[in-house]
Amino acid sequence: MPSFGLRHRRAWASLFSQLLRPSGLVCIREVHFHSQVSEAVLTSQLKPHQEKSNFIIKTPKGTRDLSPQQMVIREKILDTVVGCFKRHGAKRLDTPAFELKDFDIAGQFDPMIPDAECLKIMCEILSGLQLGDFLIKVNDRRILDGMLAVCGVPESKFHAICSSIDKLDKISWNDVRHEMVAKKGLAPEVADRIGDYVQCHGGVSLIEEMFQDSRLSQNKQALEGLGDLKLLFEYLTLFGIAEKISFDLSLARGLDYYTGVIYEAVLLQTPAQAEESLNVGSVAAGGRYDGLVGMFDPKGHKVPCVGLSIGVERIFAIVEQRIKTSGQKIRTTETQVFVATPQKNFLHERLKLISELWDAGIKSELLYKNNPKLLTQLHYCEHMGIPLVVIIGEQELKEGVIKLRSVASREEVAIKRENLVAEIQKRLSES
Repeated sequence: MPSFGLRHRRAWASLFSQLLRPSGLVCIREVHFHSQVSEAVLTSQLKPHQEKSNFIIKTPKGTRDLSPQQMVIREKILDTVVGCFKRHGAKRLDTPAFELKDFDIAGQFDPMIPDAECLKIMCEILSGLQLGDFLIKVNDRRILDGMLAVCGVPESKFHAICSSIDKLDKISWNDVRHEMVAKKGLAPEVADRIGDYVQCHGGVSLIEEMFQDSRLSQNKQALEGLGDLKLLFEYLTLFGIAEKISFDLSLARGLDYYTGVIYEAVLLQTPAQAEESLNVGSVAAGGRYDGLVGMFDPKGHKVPCVGLSIGVERIFAIVEQRIKTSGQKIRTTETQVFVATPQKNFLHERLKLISELWDAGIKSELLYKNNPKLLTQLHYCEHMGIPLVVIIGEQELKEGVIKLRSVASREEVAIKRENLVAEIQKRLSES
C-alpha cells in the first residue's frame, strides 16, 4: 500500500517503524495566521516603542520563518504534491522532516509496476508545478555494479569510483577520469572502459544495445537490471511518459541503500535561466530499496520497497526566485468579498452582512474600524486583489438592496439583499 510523509532520507528508522502500523497524520510545524488588515497597523504601532532588548528571538534549529508571500508559494507546492499522492491512493505517515515530501510503496508485487507508478507520479507533480521542461534519469544499481565489475574495477573501489561517476552532471568526463586515476588509483585503461559506458544515455534502444554489449552481457547482475529496465520502459510507454525518461549510465546515487532501479529528476534550463545562473540541479529522486526495512526489523523481515522524494525546499527556492525575477505579485489571502460602507455608524450592518457571508462559506473581510473611509476600503481591495466588494449605506438599507462592485472593472450593480449570496456564489463560480 503506498504511503507518504515528510522525512529526511537518513531518517530510515523513523519511517520504517511507521510502515508497520496504521497511517497517522503529517505534522509539518505550527503555522500562525494573521489578518492582513491588521498587519500594517500592528507594524506602525510597534515601531515607535522599539527599544534594545536583552534577548534575541530565534527560530528552532532546522526551521525558518516564512512570510505570507512565501507561505502562499509553499502551500501551492505542497497542495500539488499531496494532491497527486492522494490521487494515487496514498496513506499518510507521521514522520519527521522539513525538506522532502515522500511517496513509498512497500510490499511484494509483480516486477516494475510500482516502480513505473513512482515515475508517473514524479512526472505528474513536476508537470503540475509548471517548473518548465524536465528529464528523469533512470539507472539500476545492478547495471552499475555489473558495469564496474566487467570494466575491471576492484570491488573494494566500487563506492569510491561511483562517487566520482556521480559528479558527471557537474564536471566533465576528463575531470572525472583524472580523479579516478590520479586520486583514487584506478588504472587508466579501466577508467577508459568506464567512460565508454557512463557517457551513454537514451531510451529502449540503448537498453537493447547494452544487451548486445560484449562485456556487459556476460554479467548476470547487469542482465537482470537491463531486463527490468526494458519492462519498466514498456510500462512507461503505456503511461505516456517514456519521452520524459532517459536511461543514463552515469546515474549513481544512493548506493548505500538502493538495490535496483534508481532515478533522479532534473529541470532543463532555458537560455534565459542559464544567463541568470539559476542552478536548479535535482528536484526529485528515488529508487528501489528492498534490503533496508529488514535492517530495522529485529526479526529481519524482508519488505521490498520503492519510493520517491520530492525536493520541496529546492523547488520552493526555484519558484520564489522566478517570481522575484518576473516581478509577479503574490496574493497572500483568499478573500473573495470585502464588506464596505461609505458612511458612518454602519458597523452593526457590516457585521450582520459579513456574518451572513461567512455562514454561506464565502471568504470575506472588513476593516476593524467603526467608521472607515470608503476610499481606504477600496484601495485595500485593489492592493490585496480581492475581486468583489459589497457596499451597504443608508440608501441601500432603505431600498433593501446591497451594491455589488467588481474591483477590476469598478462596475457596480444593486442586488436585492435576499439574492446577494446567490449572486456572489454565481459570480465566483464563473471566475
